[in-house]
This record gives sequence, C-alpha cells and structure tokens, in this order.
Amino acid sequence: MFSKTATIMSSIYSDGTVKLRNPNIELMDQDILYHLALGSESHDLNEMFGDVKFVCMGGTPKRMENFAHFIMNEIGYKLPAGTMLQDISAYSYRYSMYKVGPVLCVSHGMGTPSVSILMHEMIKLMYHAKCQDPVFIRIGTCGGIGVEGGTVIITEDALDGQLRNSHEFTILGETIHRPAKLDKKLARELKALASPDDPYDTIIGKTLCTNDFYEGQGRLDGAFCDFSESDKMAYLEKLSANGVVNIEMESTIFAALTYHAGIKAAVVCVALLNRLNGDQVNAPKEVMNEWQARPQILVARYIRKVLAQKGQLKGIFGAQGSIKSPRRFKLVQQESQAHE
Repeated sequence: MFSKTATIMSSIYSDGTVKLRNPNIELMDQDILYHLALGSESHDLNEMFGDVKFVCMGGTPKRMENFAHFIMNEIGYKLPAGTMLQDISAYSYRYSMYKVGPVLCVSHGMGTPSVSILMHEMIKLMYHAKCQDPVFIRIGTCGGIGVEGGTVIITEDALDGQLRNSHEFTILGETIHRPAKLDKKLARELKALASPDDPYDTIIGKTLCTNDFYEGQGRLDGAFCDFSESDKMAYLEKLSANGVVNIEMESTIFAALTYHAGIKAAVVCVALLNRLNGDQVNAPKEVMNEWQARPQILVARYIRKVLAQKGQLKGIFGAQGSIKSPRRFKLVQQESQAHE
C-alpha cells in the first residue's frame, strides 16, 4: 500500500519538462486523454503543444473562449490567413480548449471533481508535448469576505473546509492529504503588476475551497439550511480572523495537483460580492462582465512581461530594443486610433 502522507519528489526533468509520477503510462500502447479528445499516438502532441508556456484555466467554455480572443490581442498573436480560433477539444463535449501561440486556454467546469479530471489530463498533455517549465494559472470568480465586489484576489494559500492547507483524497479506500501549495513568488509577481491606475484593488490572501456552493459556503439560500444567520456570520468572521479573504470551489485540488507535479501555479479570482453583506449577487450584468475581465487583464500583463523578457514579443511590438514599455506603446496605439 502507498503512504497516507504524500511525499514530494522531483517531478520535473533537468530541462524543465514534466516528469509523470506514473510508470504505467509508458507501458500503454496509447495514452488517451478522454476528456480532451486527444491521444498520445493519434495526435502529434509535441507538434501541437510543445511551445506552450502558459496554461490558463477558468470555469466556463465561454469565459475561456473570450480569454483566448483577449490574450490573442494582448500578445499580438496572428492566426494564419483565412483561419479562426478552434475549440481543440470540441469533440470531447466536456471541456473547451483554445491555443493562442504559447498560451493554452481551457475550461475546467465547476468544483473539485471536474477540475481533478482535467488536471490529470492537462499534466499528462504537458508530459507528452514535452512542454518546458509551463505555468498554470486559474482565472475565476469567488465570494469575497470583507472585500467588496470587483476586488481581484491572488491566492496565497488554498485551505479546505477545516482550514487545512491541503487537499484530502480517498484512494483505494485510504485517506491521504497532499499539500495544496501555490507558488508564492508567482503570486508576488502578479501582485506587482497591479497598476495604481486600476479602478479597483488587487490583494493577496488565503482562499477557502469548499465542496459545494450552498451549505459548504454557509449560504442561507440553498434548498437546505440547518443553521441560523448568526451561525453563518460567526463562521465568516472566523474565516476572516484566519486571513481568509475569499471562497471558491477549485483552489485546493488545483494547488495540490500542480504542486504534486512540480508545476508553478497561481489562482487569480475576482470577488462578485462581499459575503459579510449577503449571499446573492446583485450587480448588473454589464458590471459583472467588467469585473470578470479584471483577473484576465492581470494575467495578460504577466504573460506579456514574461514573453518580453524572453524576447518573444519583438515580432509583435517592433524591432527588439525599440520599445521601452509595451504597455505604454499599446496605449499610444489606442490613442492614435481614437483620432483617425
């Protein structure tokens, strides 16, 4: 039997590629990624995905399609003439996946089981494609605790319902815990990209990950509720006292599996409401849409920065060395277009 306490071994090869911690994969005739509609022998995964550096995930197919179009514009990626963005996993009927140069945009559904399925296959995809040093970033929405709607929150630690910084698995009838650790340096790098000009706050804090949307989050508006409003408020105040600033449903499994695989990862969400003031989101649709774009903007800044440091934006922003600030260059372009 395996150990109930997870041990972390090296999960990355010296060249930065992902090392699978499953010897059975190499013995298989083909590794089928069922929920992505891809296979290790049916597709040339290295040719298709070998240049991927960023894997950005979000709950819904539409959100990730929107992000794919957004990041395409942000990094200046050009599709071949006469083509358009394609959902690579359309035939899986489960998840959606769009590739924009070095950026892979994938929907993960709602809740830890859905994320777990996708993460196993995405990690295997990175392995088969021989991607070097990929960075995984979850982009989502959440309920804030003591922060107002529209606040962007970068997760420092992902906690389960008992405030443990781990994710609990039951494997072959045994319970094990894997550390739900995210890359703190990456979190700080993302936070540093928040602009003083942003009309909203960007903060770092602890995130509570629950197994359901209603009772697990202390909501009073589910089909069942066996606690009072004062019980709920006492619980939320306890969370706040422990440094928790938001609640969602995916962070512990996302953190546990990326950490177990040795992959650098971060979670960036926007709060849709302050749970200390109520349970239901009342913001107008247009406001919600603008809020949901905020984590995408921050992640795009990070991707642009990394690509610029690697000299991979020179074909997008002009000759290398001629542009001092890609962000300001883009603003100049926008201003010029406004005066056509």
